[in-house]
Amino acid sequence: MDLRLLRYFVSVAEELHFTRAAERLHISQPALSKQVRLLESQLRMKLLRRSSRHVELTDAGRALLPQARRLLDQWSQSLAATRAAAAEENRTLRVGFVANACGELTPRIFQEFARRRPDWKVTMSQAAWGDPTCGLRDRHVDVAFLRVPVPADECFHQRVLLSEPRWVVLPAGHRLAAHAVVPFAALLDEPFVATPVESGVWRDFWLAVEERAGHPVRIGAEVRSSDEWMEAIANGFGVCFTAESTARFYTRPGVVYRPVDRISPTRVALAWHRDDRRRIVADFVAVCTAVAEG
Repeated sequence: MDLRLLRYFVSVAEELHFTRAAERLHISQPALSKQVRLLESQLRMKLLRRSSRHVELTDAGRALLPQARRLLDQWSQSLAATRAAAAEENRTLRVGFVANACGELTPRIFQEFARRRPDWKVTMSQAAWGDPTCGLRDRHVDVAFLRVPVPADECFHQRVLLSEPRWVVLPAGHRLAAHAVVPFAALLDEPFVATPVESGVWRDFWLAVEERAGHPVRIGAEVRSSDEWMEAIANGFGVCFTAESTARFYTRPGVVYRPVDRISPTRVALAWHRDDRRRIVADFVAVCTAVAEG
């Protein structure tokens, strides 16, 4: 049995909607339908009843769903434990990050960690924007530099390392690009370049949903990486809030960065799993804390 087929079935069973499930899985809706039919063919039973407007589970589908969830969870835990054991054996700390990680503190952190633990090496993994936990949720990494808030943060310890203002990124020819400081109210009706729907509270934060006092958000484009984000803004699909440091790390023709008034700041936190009590993780947390405080 291909576990990927079970994962596809679970997504459709939870959404009861093929298009939403396909968006969640980052595949096309026809490809998802084909894979679910393949699973039904292998099992020789119908799992879903489909119509043009409605999807529902059959009795067989309802019986399979909790078992499939349990199997996928067990496999995920087994794979995470195996990866962690391999990393421990190779003395490798896996670090996830998004965009510019911890800004200018990043090289200082790794230099200090190398000084304190020269017997360990570090690998860095940049996450797609669909996963604001940067691989930590699925235990693909040991620790991660996150832009909080993130989904499922109750699973993680977090240590805030820095805070900085949120700015706005605009196409260079935008009418607000001439402002030294852009009024937040002037952005409310602008189309925004957004992270994927599955990024949840992270997406809401970068759309400044809480600051809008109920004013609806217009979405001009959805993107999954820094490169896509820059292209969308430069081509006029929308504007976007970002961290002040992004103006230093991501410069390119066609976009400009401006401060915004009356908007809360963004914070970078180091995060790790609550049940991870390994000495090497504690040492990395101590290094990050010392560099940030220093």
